[in-house]
Amino acid sequence: MSQRTSATLHAAIIMDGNGRWAAARALPRIAGHRAGADALRRTVEAAPDLGIGTLTVYAFSSDNWQRPPAEVSALMKMFHLYLRREQARCVTNGVRVSVIGRRDRLPRMLLPMIEGCEQATALGRKLHLRLAVDYSSRDAIMAAASSIGKHASREDFVRALGSEDVDLLIRTGGEKRLSDFLLWESAYAELVFTPKMWPDFGAGDLAEAVAEFRSRERRFGALPKAALA
Repeated sequence: MSQRTSATLHAAIIMDGNGRWAAARALPRIAGHRAGADALRRTVEAAPDLGIGTLTVYAFSSDNWQRPPAEVSALMKMFHLYLRREQARCVTNGVRVSVIGRRDRLPRMLLPMIEGCEQATALGRKLHLRLAVDYSSRDAIMAAASSIGKHASREDFVRALGSEDVDLLIRTGGEKRLSDFLLWESAYAELVFTPKMWPDFGAGDLAEAVAEFRSRERRFGALPKAALA
């Protein structure tokens, strides 16, 4: 378990509520996803000034393939558009982009865009933006476990998993579950659930979540500091 003392946080967000946001406005679901992409831009822009060095967002879970084919197709096209539209902005602002999750089931037209964006932004140091696409934490854990020997250490497993501990995990949309997202990495994460739908989420909401995180005492199984005094 990593107990990082650096001011740089790893924040993770389950971006939930796009469809319900659209339905409440009598709009098609894809309109909610488009508004969600705008919310992601606002969040990425605000994150570094709040002490966030890594931001992992749940863009498309492996279970989301069960959604109607038309919606899935629209989401994949929008993901392609997002990468193409935001790449230059990310380079300018020092944002490194990585995509985690399976790639063998993604549309072939997406793969060059993903690889190109990752390469173009590789030198970004202000923020590491990790987009989880066709991602399942349980699948990632199984893959990491199968890639190391029987007597491997926890550190070996973490290296195989390729991720660092999450400090703060936020879920929008009112639901209170992790939904197969960063299960290993969130073992000691501070959880913040908000009823606000993702398209309405902004810099102020992120700042409130970080303030809530900083108000909590992280003990990692130890006694509170007051009890040790």
